[in-house]
Amino acid sequence: MKYTALITLGTMITGSTLAQDKIVIKGSDTLGAKMVPQLKEAYVAAGNKTDFEIAAEGSSQAFTNLIAGTADIGMSSRDVKEEEKNNFIAKGKALAEHVAAWDMIAVVINKDNGVRDLSLKQVEGIFTGDIKNWSEVGGKPGKISAYTRNTSSGTYKTFQKMAMAKRDYSSSSQKMAGNEQIAAEVASNPNGIGYVGLAYAGKDGLRAVKVDGEAPKPRNKADYPLSRKLYYYTVGDPKGEVKKFIDWAIKSKEAAEVIEKVGFIPVGE
Repeated sequence: MKYTALITLGTMITGSTLAQDKIVIKGSDTLGAKMVPQLKEAYVAAGNKTDFEIAAEGSSQAFTNLIAGTADIGMSSRDVKEEEKNNFIAKGKALAEHVAAWDMIAVVINKDNGVRDLSLKQVEGIFTGDIKNWSEVGGKPGKISAYTRNTSSGTYKTFQKMAMAKRDYSSSSQKMAGNEQIAAEVASNPNGIGYVGLAYAGKDGLRAVKVDGEAPKPRNKADYPLSRKLYYYTVGDPKGEVKKFIDWAIKSKEAAEVIEKVGFIPVGE
């Protein structure tokens, strides 16, 4: 696999400063809450003796920890920002990007809500606060309760860009720490709506609505308007155990099976 260096400047500092008896992976909740831990389990079960430390703290933490030398791999549900690139440039470091999987951001409502399809413009209106009642989008009257990720989340920013024309979230929207929390809140609130990674769209009590007529199903990834890539980032091209794990996690049949099982889409599919 060819790794693309995103930043080049003079003499590069490459690789992690961490000891390689353990791979430290930090960042996105979307990857770190379920997919990467299950990949780790499969990797170890296949006979690899590597230890892991995985922390799902939000995509922004991927870059904070990489630049500080406190992670070998950064997980991100968004691509790196220009200002983050500049931070690495200032320290003479090269940042490399690796596509981990495809995801779809599913817009989820309570299972008892009668709405089945929303336009992207209606999704924008709901999360910006322009649309406040379900009756405005064909549902039963009721004040909409919108649940979002918190500001450190890559999904928060990606959804803002893809679904909200980069507009601000409504001041009445409620910020949640992760996908599980959004799923739980929407499942318990008949007037709730939120967004989660595809792996969480099938939780009990939820219904994923179509957006512009397209359902969040893997077969629709080219047409669903809220499809996205998920990433691993490293400082420089990975080496040793880090490279071995990333190559396995992206290219192996065993990893693809794990990725599909948890509800994401393998890179090669």
